[in-house]
Amino acid sequence: MGDRPAPVESGGGSRAHAVVSAVRDVVRRHSGALLLLFAGVLLPMWVFAELADEIHESDGLPFDEPILLFAQTMAHDGFDRVFLFFSEIGYAWGVVPADIVLVAVLLWRRRFRAGVFAAAALAGSGLLNMATKRLFARDRPALWESIAPEATYSFPSGHAMGSMSLALVLILLAWPTRWRRWVLAAMAVFVPMVGLSRVYLGVHYPSDIVAGWMAASIWVVGVYLLILRDRH
Repeated sequence: MGDRPAPVESGGGSRAHAVVSAVRDVVRRHSGALLLLFAGVLLPMWVFAELADEIHESDGLPFDEPILLFAQTMAHDGFDRVFLFFSEIGYAWGVVPADIVLVAVLLWRRRFRAGVFAAAALAGSGLLNMATKRLFARDRPALWESIAPEATYSFPSGHAMGSMSLALVLILLAWPTRWRRWVLAAMAVFVPMVGLSRVYLGVHYPSDIVAGWMAASIWVVGVYLLILRDRH
């Protein structure tokens, strides 16, 4: 009997193996970007969509009023001063000037691509917030008379979105440097305190705050992945 010829691998099997190898290579080379895409864009997008759907259907979430009423029970002069301070620096008197200074410094130092990223992320976040507020037109909480009343719509919170946008821009720019731990630590205090201040003052529902954080993450991380990801 003659020797049997060795089996020849089919063309389909070779192509499948090549595709699997290519996918593995892409995942290995871009694992950081894929993780950032999931954690910074896709997951926040799902959370925001769930909140938006609940508000569209019922104009509220079960945890909103209980948390607001609990915040009211904590009210006293000492907390008033602290949360008024964080509310003020969380937008017009802190975040907005910091946004302008950051972009100006990046451009002055000729970090043009980083400057474009920061400008697009921060300015776009503000415009997106204004458009989204008008889209949902959610009224502010009216459980008690606030010491810092607001007249605009409630969802999503501009303070939460603005502070989170600035925090994410700073973290993403600082990530390749030795300053990232300090920036992370500072923003881990600043962003929650701004959000809590808006609930404490009774001008936002907790869901407004969470939605603002999620919207900021979607926008800033998306802009980062489009403009700056290959540099980092």
